[in-house]
Amino acid sequence: MLMEFYKYQGTGNDFIMVDNRNSVFDKTNLKKVQQLCDRRYGVGSDGLILIENIEGLDFDMIYFNADGSQSFCGNGSRCAVAFANYLGIIDKQAMFLSTDGEHEAWINANGEVSLKMHDVASIEKGDDYYFINTGSPHYIIDIDEVSKIDVKEEGASVRYNERFKAEGTNVNFVKYSDNELDIRTYERGVEDETLSCGTGVTAAALSLADKNELDAGVINVNAVGGKLKVGFKRSGNEFKDIWLIGPATFVYKGKIEI
Repeated sequence: MLMEFYKYQGTGNDFIMVDNRNSVFDKTNLKKVQQLCDRRYGVGSDGLILIENIEGLDFDMIYFNADGSQSFCGNGSRCAVAFANYLGIIDKQAMFLSTDGEHEAWINANGEVSLKMHDVASIEKGDDYYFINTGSPHYIIDIDEVSKIDVKEEGASVRYNERFKAEGTNVNFVKYSDNELDIRTYERGVEDETLSCGTGVTAAALSLADKNELDAGVINVNAVGGKLKVGFKRSGNEFKDIWLIGPATFVYKGKIEI
């Protein structure tokens, strides 16, 4: 059987999109997820997203990493909103379910998608790192020369260390400035560097806010695949009203035998 799919990307973080409201794809078939995401033997992507119906909300976003595992994905969520708009499910506003619960999103006048993230009640701060969960766990390391680091090797050394090897963590290498940062990310589930990671961008932005003692604002983040923005408010150690903002772009559509 041929299945229609769509390819979307958000600052280089790319996803296979499937309209699964009529259950054309068996979401229990993790081997097929892995095959489709394989860049040599399939379509190739960082993840696969199914859009399904759900009572009381606009849609249910079922997200798979390239290895078939599931987690929350910020850029994937923004791309899912753009895809739902294309399908006519939503107009400019969306309320949808993702792996970590319900989310609100808006498609802005300039075509960017703003995704409301869940509040972050606490952050872990060490001498040379932050650890922040923004729907997915992120270990953040401050480094002067981000462009020179071997992200796959150095990221894997953290992701598979004694603390994290059981469940894994994403690892972010960042260079801070006043209200801007550069970032490169090792993403669990992909087990390699990705050009952008929405939850990682968000976590890194919150770490900058803590480092620079900011109570509110918008932080610009330069990922390898493009620019994103994170808006936030802070009360004590709690971050609220967190928004991940950036492009979500249609690339192409096709059909593949499943």
